Amino acid sequence: MLHVLTAIGDSLRMAFFMFWDTLWPLIFGFGLSGAVQAFVSRSEMQRVMGDHRPKTLCIASVFGAASSSCSYAASAMAKSLFQRGADFTTAIVFMLASTNLVLELGLVLWVLIGWQFALSEYIGGTIMIALFALVARFFFRPRLIELARERLAAQAASADEQHGGSGAGNEPAQTVPLTRRLRSVAGWADAATYTMADLVMLRREMLIGYLVAGFLAVLVPASLWNAIFFHGHGLATSVENVIVGPFIAIISFVCSIGNVPLAAALWKGGISFGGVVSFIFADLITFPLLLIYRRFYGSAMTLRILVAFWLVMAAAGLATEYFFDWAGLVPTSHPAQVLQPRFEWNYTTYLNLAFLAVFGALFWLYRNRERLGGGARYAIDPVCGMQVEKGLAPATAQHVGQTIYFCSDRCRDRFLTHPDRFTMRPVRPPALEQDMRRQTMAEAIDPVCGMTVDPEAAAAKREYKGTTYYFCNPGCAKAFERSPETFVEGSRSA
Repeated sequence: MLHVLTAIGDSLRMAFFMFWDTLWPLIFGFGLSGAVQAFVSRSEMQRVMGDHRPKTLCIASVFGAASSSCSYAASAMAKSLFQRGADFTTAIVFMLASTNLVLELGLVLWVLIGWQFALSEYIGGTIMIALFALVARFFFRPRLIELARERLAAQAASADEQHGGSGAGNEPAQTVPLTRRLRSVAGWADAATYTMADLVMLRREMLIGYLVAGFLAVLVPASLWNAIFFHGHGLATSVENVIVGPFIAIISFVCSIGNVPLAAALWKGGISFGGVVSFIFADLITFPLLLIYRRFYGSAMTLRILVAFWLVMAAAGLATEYFFDWAGLVPTSHPAQVLQPRFEWNYTTYLNLAFLAVFGALFWLYRNRERLGGGARYAIDPVCGMQVEKGLAPATAQHVGQTIYFCSDRCRDRFLTHPDRFTMRPVRPPALEQDMRRQTMAEAIDPVCGMTVDPEAAAAKREYKGTTYYFCNPGCAKAFERSPETFVEGSRSA
């Protein structure tokens, strides 16, 4: 019994120190991702994704990398883009990029396994997207794609009828220029909210990933890993490993950044360099996601997605391994253990303490986002906690007279099954909402940042040509003073 408890304790300690070693890149990556999502508008995505030309695929990849999200949200966003007119191949490329070309994934890989794996993620991800673009025409015929689009349209109509949702978002797109948003405290509050929402959304995947990786690293003997992965057979070893990598991902049920600690455990266990790469890519074909694809697109399309993804992920892993081997970048040995499970006063500890302070500032901005004027274009998915841009919400529903926005149909269905469980605060009845709207009809718009301001509580106000303008903070007022005609004319044109 003591031996079992000691093994469990060692596994939990390993899981904790894997998390501790990757804490600062997690905060940095999610923080930067939140800023990108808040300041880079995605309202024009569907307009520029109507075909699968190389230029369009590159744009979709950039949008995907900027739209960092968990695998579930990425699949829902791709479905929503496809449903609204985007090309199917381009929508899938967007999904691949949004889970495999993101900054936080590369940073955690760098810290936990090595910079070679971080670099391989971006090079291999680019190869994977290129391979998918080449084979997509053979797997997804136009008639099959059209049937999938019709299936989604029927589902959307049925959902709107049953749940009172509005289908595609109808909120106006962002019209405030980027430079003005960057100077706005409200914009940074939105960025902090994206950061916190992404952390909340992925908390389960990360927790499971670190715990399972801790137990695998400590408890699984080398003999079991040797039975799973080929060794010493040259090309056969590489091929077998890149095929087995996605299979482990399918049955592990862990997606997104939670895959990285598992990848570290697999690398320690002896899987090849390419096997690690293909395993990380395969977070989009875990078993729960396959069930979601089946619901979205039907069984025939799901089977083709599985085969196409498995093929390009394995091929990309193999190509990346041989490219890195040619360049002399593949690590020559596997570590005896993932890391040293103990505290040390080194650069990791200092960086963790510094970024914990940054996290505190982000949390303060998130908690005070409404007071700072943020959140006007966004809503929080009550199920997973993800921040959703109202105009691009993949799913909506009416509840007690209010529109609720969700990151995916999966979250909407869970909410509608037990709405009281996910309602964070009492929902005001429509009559009370109307009374509150009448009380706030005197609200004004800050002409600099575009935020809504209560004139009685405005941080500053200025007179210009007989009109009083109200501001959310003194910085906006000073910017207005320097060139009032610019902001007044800009507000009118917007």
